[in-house]
Amino acid sequence: MNNIITAKFGGTSLADASQIKKACAIITAKPERRYVVASAPGKRYSEDIKITDMLYKAHSQAKAGEDFADTLRDISDRYSKIIDGLGITFDIDAEIREIGEKLKAGTTPDYPASRGEYINSKIIAAFLGWPFVDAAEGIFFTEAGALDESKTFQTLGEILLKHERAVVPGFYGSLPDGSIKTFSRGGSDVTGSIVARAVNADLYENWTDVSGMLSADPRIVKNPKVIEHITYTELRELSYMGASVLHEDAVFPVRQAGIPINIRNTNRPDDAGTLISASLPEGVKRPIVTGIAGRKGFCSVRVEKSMMNGETGFGAKLLQVFAQKGIPFEHCPTGIDTISVVVNGSAFESRRSEILQDIKNVLAPDFVTIEKGLSAIAVVGAGMVSVKGVAAKVFGALANAGINIRMIDQGSDELNIIVGVDDSDYEKAVNALYNTMINNQS
Repeated sequence: MNNIITAKFGGTSLADASQIKKACAIITAKPERRYVVASAPGKRYSEDIKITDMLYKAHSQAKAGEDFADTLRDISDRYSKIIDGLGITFDIDAEIREIGEKLKAGTTPDYPASRGEYINSKIIAAFLGWPFVDAAEGIFFTEAGALDESKTFQTLGEILLKHERAVVPGFYGSLPDGSIKTFSRGGSDVTGSIVARAVNADLYENWTDVSGMLSADPRIVKNPKVIEHITYTELRELSYMGASVLHEDAVFPVRQAGIPINIRNTNRPDDAGTLISASLPEGVKRPIVTGIAGRKGFCSVRVEKSMMNGETGFGAKLLQVFAQKGIPFEHCPTGIDTISVVVNGSAFESRRSEILQDIKNVLAPDFVTIEKGLSAIAVVGAGMVSVKGVAAKVFGALANAGINIRMIDQGSDELNIIVGVDDSDYEKAVNALYNTMINNQS
């Protein structure tokens, strides 16, 4: 048994006993799935409450001096239903008592928040008959709260490889003083990636409630195609624009080690899902455009000054104005005598007067124009670099749909083309680009 697969299951995949049974059937169906990372139980239906949110509520109640017994009882009842449904013996009362004691003692919110994954993983380990490995024993953060990568990969790898199989809770690790530290929400994806890297897995499977990554937002495009294969660089571009089923930080540990990621659907385990890798597998045809993603709510600050191109450091000075106000820029299209800085609209408006005054003082521009209500849409595909006329098709698709392009920006690696349109045209533009650039691809 040389091959190793790390399988992470999300909250919807483990929301109740029936879902956990599905996940465990997937785990045991393939002997290579040796290390499992579990999330806390998610929502069973739309109005349901996630276990993690209930734990955060209990902490807030404790901090405010309120009675949190009913909240812990609800958590206990939820787990009891899972335990009964799985037909196992598990002392949930002891786990809940420990959480209550820590809450009374004034623990940080990270500790109770982590217990959702902790308890669920112990229950799954008991059902499978596998060892349970506490993430706090092998995933380490620095005093500043950053992941201690070298210590984590070495220690966790040594612990896990002592076991032929193991279940590890997602979402948390430990600080140097031994206290619990969580990742940001959705951090179980990161844990899965860390475990895969630590055991040098051949594949990291991320099981969720969708059959892979979609080529466009299904809330805008009806039945968009599933992306069968995507490179890490394409994923990064699409993720930045908000189109991802993965926690953004989850890519980096496995990418560094060259471990592919497979996004799979717990409820449709026969679907191939999306394979994410450094390059496309041999024999796979590279599409011209892989996906389309975008976001609303940008604004463009256009600065015009005669002979700007001959003024050394003009662009750097302009960007420094925004940096000093803590506002990162998204895109920066330029002309001979003009330069535009595209930024988050709400962030800009909060510092608008200060920024405009600084631009005036530092750069003495001829004109400064503000354009609000801008959407940025990225057309992404590694195949674009070798094909002529892609930009013309993008612009033609929008022109045929009667959409005015307010900004154009192409990455230096020719991996994407970003266009700016009015917020009111956003959904129409995404559909036009999808139909032309993806739906009509051969």
